[in-house]
Order: sequence, then C-alpha cells, then structure tokens
Amino acid sequence: MNAPIEDYALISDLETAAMVGRDGSVDWLCLPRFDSPACLAALLGTEDNGRWRVAPVSGGHCARRSYRTDTLVLDSTWETSTGTVRVTDLMPPRAGVPCIVRLVEGLSGRVDMRSELRLRFHQGRVVPWVRETGHCTVAVAGPDAVWLGADGRVRDEGDPDATVWDFTVTAGRRLALTLAWTPSRRPAPPTPLSVPSETAVKETVDFWRRWAAQCRYQGPWREAVVRSLITLKALTYAPTGGIVAAPTTSLPGCIGGEGNWDYRFCWLRDSTRALSCLLRSGYRDEATAWLSWLVRALAGDPADLQSVYGVKGERLLPETEAPWLPGYEGSRPVRFGTSAVGGFQLDVYGEVMDTLWLSLRAGIPMPAHVWDLVESLMGFLLRHWREPDQGLWQVGGPRRQFTHSKVMTWVAADRAVRMGELLGRNASSGGWQAMRDEVHRQVCREGWDPAQASFVQSYGAPGLDASSLLIPRVGFLPGRDERVRGTVRAMGSLQRGGFVRRYAQGGAGSAGEDGIDGAEGTFVSCSLWYADALAATGHRQEALEAFERVLAIRNDVGLLAEQWDPDSGRQLGNAPKAFSHIALVDTALGLSPPASRSSRGRRGAVTAGRR
Repeated sequence: MNAPIEDYALISDLETAAMVGRDGSVDWLCLPRFDSPACLAALLGTEDNGRWRVAPVSGGHCARRSYRTDTLVLDSTWETSTGTVRVTDLMPPRAGVPCIVRLVEGLSGRVDMRSELRLRFHQGRVVPWVRETGHCTVAVAGPDAVWLGADGRVRDEGDPDATVWDFTVTAGRRLALTLAWTPSRRPAPPTPLSVPSETAVKETVDFWRRWAAQCRYQGPWREAVVRSLITLKALTYAPTGGIVAAPTTSLPGCIGGEGNWDYRFCWLRDSTRALSCLLRSGYRDEATAWLSWLVRALAGDPADLQSVYGVKGERLLPETEAPWLPGYEGSRPVRFGTSAVGGFQLDVYGEVMDTLWLSLRAGIPMPAHVWDLVESLMGFLLRHWREPDQGLWQVGGPRRQFTHSKVMTWVAADRAVRMGELLGRNASSGGWQAMRDEVHRQVCREGWDPAQASFVQSYGAPGLDASSLLIPRVGFLPGRDERVRGTVRAMGSLQRGGFVRRYAQGGAGSAGEDGIDGAEGTFVSCSLWYADALAATGHRQEALEAFERVLAIRNDVGLLAEQWDPDSGRQLGNAPKAFSHIALVDTALGLSPPASRSSRGRRGAVTAGRR
C-alpha cells in the first residue's frame, strides 16, 4: 500500500529532487536531473521498485518532523521504547555531483537503526551490480553508478537484493550516510563521500537561510509564502533557470484512474505567474533566469510554439509507459515524458507576452532579438487567433473556441501594444490594437451566457470553467463589472467542500475525453483563483475564508499537491506542484495590507536595442 501523497516531504539540490516519507523512506529519486530515469521508484510501486529507508529497526512513522526554519533541511524524530533518534535529510546545492546526506543523531537512550537501500535503475526496473570498494559500496547499471558511504561503523547484513546496514546510536552520537551519483565510467568515489556531515548540513542550512532572507514580504502569511517560495526555488533547474511543474510523474488526480501525467518539465502556462511572484517577493535574479530560459526555449518558428519544454528547453519529450510499475495505488499507466508538446494552445501566446511585459515593467532590459520575437509571435497570432484550440487544460477531443484562450489572445495583443508604447516601437501597433478590440468584442458576445449570467468554458456551450476567474486578474474586465460578479457567483456550482474544480461535468475534458473519469479532485490553483476573484469583486471576508481553507490543507511541512479531495481529505496529483505554490504566493500578496507587500522590482533600462 502506497503512503498518502501528503506524507512526503521534498529535498532538492536545484537540479533534481527526492521525496521522503514519514517512515524515513526516500521513495522517489531521479538522477542526475529532475527528468532523468528514476533509480528509486517505490512511490509508483513497491519497495522492489527502489527505495532508501533509514529508520529505527522497530519501524513505524516518525513522531514529528519539520523543515529547519527557512530551509529545505528536513528533521524527522522517532520516539521508541528504548530511546529517541532524529534523522536529518538534505541535498546540498550541487557542486559537482548530486548527493543525499542522511544524518542520524541519538537524542536519548539507545536506538537500533537500519539503512536499507534498494536501488532499481531505469525507472525502478533494473537491479544493479553491487560491490564493496574500501569504505564505500557502489551500485552500477549501464551509465549510472551510485555510491553509498558512512562516516561511522555499520554492519552489513548481506541482503542479496539490497544494501542493508545496521548500527546503533546512543544519546549524543551521530552517524551520517551519504549517497552520491556519478557516471559509471568514473573509477573512484566522488568527493561528497569525504565531506564531513556537519559541514554539509551547515552549508546547506546557510544557503537556504541566505536565500529566504531576500524575501520582501512581511505580511500575515509570511511563513506560508516563504515555504512556497523555497519550494519554487527547489523546483528550479539551476543551470538554466527553468522551473519544473513538479518533481514527480503519474501521481493520479483520480485514484485508480488513467489521468496520470509526467510533470517534470517546464510549462509556459506557469511563466507569467512564476515571474510575478518571484519579482514581487524580491527574487529578481531567479525571475531573470526564468525569463532567459523562456526566451531561449521559444527560439524558432512561432507556429511551433509548445505548451511545455524540457529543463534545458528541449522540444522532444517522447511519452512512454512503464508497464512494470503497478502505479500509485494501482493508478495506471505510469507515464514518462509527455505528449502535451504536440497540442495547439492559443493561451500560451498570451502567457508569454504577459511575462515579457511584466519583466519590462520591472526594469529587466529587452534586447533587440526579444522584440523581434514579440513581432514574430504577434504576426502568427494575427493570422490564427480565430482558430479553435485545445485550451488551458489541454483536453482531448476536437478543438474548441475556448473562452480563456481568446481572453489570453486579448492579453497578448494588449501587452504587445503596451510594450510598443514603452519602447517607442509602434510600427505594428495599429494591427495589434484592432485585434485586441475585435477579440474583446467577440469574447463578450460569444463567451457570455446570459441565462447563467456567467462566462462559459467555450463558445456555444453551457459548461463553466474556473479559468474564467482570471478575467479580472489579467485586466480583461474590472472586478466591479457585473459580468465578472455574475461569473464569480456562478462558480459556486464548481465548488466541492469549499474548493473549486476545473470545470463542470459535461464540459470539455469530462469523462472519456482526456483520461479523467470525472472523479478527479478539486484544483488548489483554481480554489486560489476563486479567492482572488472574490477579493476583486469586493468580497474580502469570503476571499480570506477561501484562502485560509487552502492554507489548512497543506501537509505538515507546508507542501501542496495539484489537487485536493474534500471527501477523503487527502491530496491528489503530482506533488509538490509549482502552480499551486505560485498561486498561494500571488493570493497572499493580493490579500495582504499594502505596507507588507514587496515592491515590483527595481526600475531600470527598458529600451530595446536596435540592430
């Protein structure tokens, strides 16, 4: 039986991440990158698919756990009949090769401990060849080698299918276990195995606290905001600045269902909101790195714009299935890679243009080639914005005239006009202004349902969609507009237990159309959009209540998955989800008193260079 999704905590070295359960087991780890094949995959199967458990021999879950303040260093404490022990888990920020340090400390009495490492390379499938080399154990399979070392005395139990070490800690005694990955061609143990554990812990704590101290937000929800920002940083691939949607794949939105997707990639949908919350919170360098990744990823024909890219901007992300993995609680298939690269989504053009506009307003310079990109993208949109697409949720079935997609084409034209005005480049603005006006008229005419007094998911269909809650946020209509107020009222039909679903039953993406059987949970981001829209329409108290409901469903270390099931009271979907944490930061900033909010970033040069 798989552990609940909310039982997992995240550790990361800013290039990959591990998921650590309350039982002391690392059940998910991909090396050396977020999107590399998993070598520990019990999260999607059983212990035979790979795990690394460090816990008392007596077993059980830890009595309590928490991240050290403003860090991604995790402390888990067990209280046994013979004593108390703490395990500290961390991944030092990458300085060569990826590694996990697990520091075991005796707090009282005497506790017998066990480290059980079952490595299974190539997505939890391949049992490696294991050998002893001096003070280390090395496991090799194909191109991968994982080294395991201890800085104290352990006893090898000789399990043929795992590396099992037993040891005992008493009050005041410490012993550290370090796991590091290298290419298998490397003949010697990597440096991290020789670094003192106290040094690794101190340097990692110092790194995260220095980073968290940059946060400018001082409002009433600072703890939740900082934890969300740390999570976003943890999901950032440092070499390029790309932010993965989640570090996991195939955690289901419906237990036992087939809607299980790989989120270890970078979605353009996240771009504007990620940039916004980073800039508003004081993280200009991270925002600039994310923008740079975006511009590099978009290079090429605007007709080939994808909704998702790899962490280095890769375009080919072939989707495969892993039939040898039974899936989380039997939710199959387990997927690696994504077919979403082939979809046609108009909304991503609006997200890109909004991101560029926001960065320009924040004073991040726009080089000439980026303005060329703006003109190229807008030229494509002028020719194709009237076409149907697959919408924000990338649903299956025939393409439709999605209201949100049209709203975002309006955003694209509006931001392009504004950038042109700011940069003194108005040569194409006439056509963009005309497009902006035409799109606005069309959405207000075709996307509005007078019978429901609400904007609908797609033209000519009655189904509602939570994306309509974004209309005031993007500036399409103000919160005081009666059409916005009516839409917010109508969203009550999408609620379940005080949380908001993506869309109504019977809308696009319902049973049989995108692998979802209609029983998926409510979406954390949609519930936060609802809080934002309530505030925009003057219902502040209701907005605060909606926001507090979301804060209450974070797990014990402050993490959010993609979805929440109010009926079972559990998290669903891939976790932790960047989009959920981005939305949390945005909502906290929007609901906080003005004095506690950060500035929008330093103003600087905004002129685009000319060739």
